[in-house]
Amino acid sequence: MTAESTEIVVVPHTHWDREWYEPFQRFRLRLVALLDEVLDTMEREPRYHFTLDGQLACVDDYLEVRPENRDRIAALVESGRLAVGPWQILLDEFLCSGENIVRNLELGMDRADKLGGGMAVGYLPDMFGHTAQMPQILRRAGLLHACVYRGVPSSVTTDAFAWVAPDGTALRTQYLPAGGYGNGAHLFEDAGQLAERGAAFVETMRRWHGPEGALLAMYGTDHSAPVRGLPEMVSELGARMDTLSGYIEAHFGDVAGLPRVAGELRSHARANILPGVISVRAHVKQAMGRAERMVERYAEPLATLWGDDWPGRFLDMAWWRLVDASGHDSVTGCGVDETAQQVAARIAEAEHLGQAVRDMVTAKLAAAVPSDGVLVVNPTPAARSGVVLVDVAGEDPLVDPTGAKIPVQPLEYAPTLLLDEEMDPATALTFIHGTELYGQHITGWSVEDGVLTFTVAREPSVAFNVGQVRGALDGVTRVRILAEPRRTVAALVEAPPLGHTSVRPAPYDSATGAAPAVAGVRAEERVLDNGLLRVEVARDGTLTLTGADGVTLTGAGRIVDGGDVGDSYNYAPPADDRFVSEPESVHVSKVCSGPLVAAFDVWRTYRWPGAGDGIEGTPEIPAPSRTEATEEIAVRTRVELRAGEPYVRLNVEFDNRCADHRVRLHVPLPERATVSHAEGQFAVVTRGLTAEGGCGEEPLPTFPASGWVAAGGVAALLEHVTEYELVEEGGELALTLLRSIGYLSRNRHALRPEPAGPQLATPAAQSRGLRSVGLALMPYSGTWAAVPSAAETFRHDMLTVAGTGSPSLPLPAAASGLSVSGDGVVMTSLRARDDRQELRVVALTDTGTEAVIEGAFTQARHADLRGRPGEPLPVTDGVLRLPLRAWEIATIQLAD
Repeated sequence: MTAESTEIVVVPHTHWDREWYEPFQRFRLRLVALLDEVLDTMEREPRYHFTLDGQLACVDDYLEVRPENRDRIAALVESGRLAVGPWQILLDEFLCSGENIVRNLELGMDRADKLGGGMAVGYLPDMFGHTAQMPQILRRAGLLHACVYRGVPSSVTTDAFAWVAPDGTALRTQYLPAGGYGNGAHLFEDAGQLAERGAAFVETMRRWHGPEGALLAMYGTDHSAPVRGLPEMVSELGARMDTLSGYIEAHFGDVAGLPRVAGELRSHARANILPGVISVRAHVKQAMGRAERMVERYAEPLATLWGDDWPGRFLDMAWWRLVDASGHDSVTGCGVDETAQQVAARIAEAEHLGQAVRDMVTAKLAAAVPSDGVLVVNPTPAARSGVVLVDVAGEDPLVDPTGAKIPVQPLEYAPTLLLDEEMDPATALTFIHGTELYGQHITGWSVEDGVLTFTVAREPSVAFNVGQVRGALDGVTRVRILAEPRRTVAALVEAPPLGHTSVRPAPYDSATGAAPAVAGVRAEERVLDNGLLRVEVARDGTLTLTGADGVTLTGAGRIVDGGDVGDSYNYAPPADDRFVSEPESVHVSKVCSGPLVAAFDVWRTYRWPGAGDGIEGTPEIPAPSRTEATEEIAVRTRVELRAGEPYVRLNVEFDNRCADHRVRLHVPLPERATVSHAEGQFAVVTRGLTAEGGCGEEPLPTFPASGWVAAGGVAALLEHVTEYELVEEGGELALTLLRSIGYLSRNRHALRPEPAGPQLATPAAQSRGLRSVGLALMPYSGTWAAVPSAAETFRHDMLTVAGTGSPSLPLPAAASGLSVSGDGVVMTSLRARDDRQELRVVALTDTGTEAVIEGAFTQARHADLRGRPGEPLPVTDGVLRLPLRAWEIATIQLAD
């Protein structure tokens, strides 16, 4: 074969799974050896090119061990022979937020620029499907090409197509058919068969590429190292060597004439997409959701609007950990237990860093609130009236900064008698540290009838001299500690957008009377009702929900346990499955009865099979089933309704003592649905009742939802990415609460023809122990238009922080931060960048809309996803009216 007969472009590369069937540090040892070899080979063989998997994490992990080799890497990058970036890490696109995707790309491209420039291709070689808005994300970061493998539908019959985002952005996308990122890995296995192998490769690839043009041969696979003498073999083949970006940029232009594929890529037609990773190790997904919200929607916006010096280093560290955790073998949970433990620790650190920044800012604000008051912070960009829990002293009513009384509901009273015992009083004095005693501050003391009595409170109020106490201990045989009366109350508070207010107790004034009446919530027998939603608990523990517009669903919240003898990649039911959905007993107890919060605890007891049986398919037990032995499992569902909320909050909790099973919460739909609508990353995706198959993997119609999923008149509001499925021919929504499995991959799998990885035991993925899942259910009529705003308030509770200022201070006036409004407009990020505030919004609507942004700014301009400034925007009296296309992601920079 010669260059005259065809042109093959060989792209040597490695696909580097940073952590997977071994934990990160063990893989890093191999990475260092590989990159040592890459550098030596490329410097020795000037024609050698290498593509480093599209992620800067490989370079960073290497340079932490070999910092002296930075200049060697930079020289190869600058020469165009070594391709790095544009990503920081190869992520799972469905298991992190849209903002996490943006920060990943931002970090990777910035790091690559410092080494000489990143690969100008959005390389996505091994993700388990692709999100709908990825073409718009890549284009707004300055990239004109994508490259994908998994998830491509059967309608794609060429090796290039136009991938179209919901906003209409079309990106030229290189598809990797016939072997994915290893389609050329076999070419040079036998130097004596170069011609035959090359001819077979050309014959295969011409079916995809057409009769003319260069053919892409991806020469590499998982953790593969460069091959010595490769340039000579490439020449003998009549081919040439390049990087992936070199091939794409040299041979291809725009999307004209290419077949078009719209939206997300989650087809099983061409390759496995391994959808079970959405639900395995659910606690890791929960942690990721909490950490992302903490950093994105609490720490960064609060520090931007209300902080002093920008805590950039802390936030950078949080984002590094979130991005690292988003890897496609990391947050997915499809690695060994040691990998999952390290990912969970990384996510926890990110959340802690976000909490530290949040607390630093709220501590500053709380210093202006008197010590008997409470600061209330609204993390959402719209004015809001909501229920918060506050801890205050005494029994006086609460007032806001204007003096208006606040509706409250007592929930709990703290004990006032902390100690009453016979003891040596000298021993009691050793409990005192300064003014602190039993975690509070001494406000007084007395000795009477042989009893030493201390009074304590949260805040010190008088000087205290322990020496005076020592002089009065004659005859004392008993010690008593009394605390000031304190209570926890639910309060209905109004707070400005991304702003703060405060409340405090005030003596009752008969002239002004009690707090105003509210259209509250009440609990009667097994019924909760707040005027917007009626919730009735049935005898079997399920719920009947009736919305204000009459939409009704019956039987919501049924718990169904079934077997799962699959692995971390794919669910697999036993051949002889046993489903348990009927509880053996049901008990309902009232927790609180309104008027601001009303709740029941619904206890249901089940007998779940203890484990899978015969899951290895042994001759003695040829087909897997479930054990006859069972465990008694008590499932507690807290059913809570708050004043003013059109949804019921559910918290499902149980002690998982079983293995090899899947637990789902079922919600019968008011109307049979043919499609579902699920919020994802900067988009709402509409999906049908089936999934496209073709490659062998069973195309189960289980899908991910980030913030919410809606179908047939009911929406489930979610705290983290959750797997869902429409079952019973569109009559029910099933939400996966737990998938409990024991292997990374199984060699024999009922719903997948080939292993997805090594068959390694993962006992921690059985997820034993206490499991708790929070969500909400909301009936609706018509479209899902009202769902995003409800999900916004459900996912972002208002903060309360005890005041730390002088008790003589008045309550500070409520203060507004930044307001963002408009039909379908959702804020996804607000942070400081240089001397400006950078805001990101997305239009979740099929039609154009207008974002109305109000705040203390006089200038505005567009920016791309990397923060590079664009054209100015008109601002009038602190108001920016920004037209948005349907599904447009817009980044705006604001300044005084």
